[in-house]
Amino acid sequence: MVPVHTGSAKASPFRALAPRADGTSVVERDGIPIAEIRFPRQPRFYKLQTFDGVPYSKIAQLHGSDVLATTVLQTCVRYGNRRTACQFCAIGESLAGGRTVNRKTPEQLAEVARAAVLLDGVKHMVMTTGTPNFKDRGAAILCESAFAVKAAVDLPIQVQCEPPDDHAWFARLKAAGADTLGMHLEAVSPEVRERIMPGKASVSIEQYLDAFAAAVPVFGRGQVSTYILAGLGDTREAILSMAQRLIALGVYPFVVPFVPIGGTPLSAHPAPEPEFMRSILEPLGAMLVQGGLKSADIKAGCGKCGACSTLSTFER
Repeated sequence: MVPVHTGSAKASPFRALAPRADGTSVVERDGIPIAEIRFPRQPRFYKLQTFDGVPYSKIAQLHGSDVLATTVLQTCVRYGNRRTACQFCAIGESLAGGRTVNRKTPEQLAEVARAAVLLDGVKHMVMTTGTPNFKDRGAAILCESAFAVKAAVDLPIQVQCEPPDDHAWFARLKAAGADTLGMHLEAVSPEVRERIMPGKASVSIEQYLDAFAAAVPVFGRGQVSTYILAGLGDTREAILSMAQRLIALGVYPFVVPFVPIGGTPLSAHPAPEPEFMRSILEPLGAMLVQGGLKSADIKAGCGKCGACSTLSTFER
């Protein structure tokens, strides 16, 4: 999640040199070597294509070191209208650039997941989706996708969608093979949500909390999570206050620093300062431990992967 395609990245004093044959590289600051890093290797399954000729990398991609991730539906009912679209969202950019396909079929997902496990040792999978409607909000296509993957390979799965209109979808998702669930608040203050994601803000915070309360008994404490993007305008106090409410419900609040993406209205928005992130993550880590929720106990998903945030390092 280190930004590399933004204006701030271009002006950064840091530079990673081309990786060596073993994947290691040197990081420089103003031309002075300061550290050594290792890039993830190109997964083997990227070299394959589906029976109908679609490259596997357009169906799902490697996230972190051992996570398979896919956006089952690459379009959203809100995306085409700037009055309703989330300003940080780039769901249409990769589709427009030809780097993915709009609808990944259950058969394609099962084929790619099995290959990723066999060839690259993938340990869990994330399935997210654009919001196709204002009823099930993607839960239906996630059900058929999770069912197909679980029939092909024993792989823990996290599904991610907005809260569906009927809480019965949680039991359906679980029965279809989903091990964990993500429903992402993104921002926790009503005024920030209305400014940053005017369409999604129509699903109120209280509706999210009701959905969390209904989902936790189905999936278990710590197996339901939410993404919170720090740096969009929420105060430290607002984020920690919401995190406390979520932990009490048994929901893992995965707080990550906002990373601007090129081609979006927030492409020039600054990332949060390290001091701001530490002021949130340090007390949040203690709150999680006290509440009995730790990333290591999550069966699948973003919180378990942890590549987008250093939160897990504070759970000690």
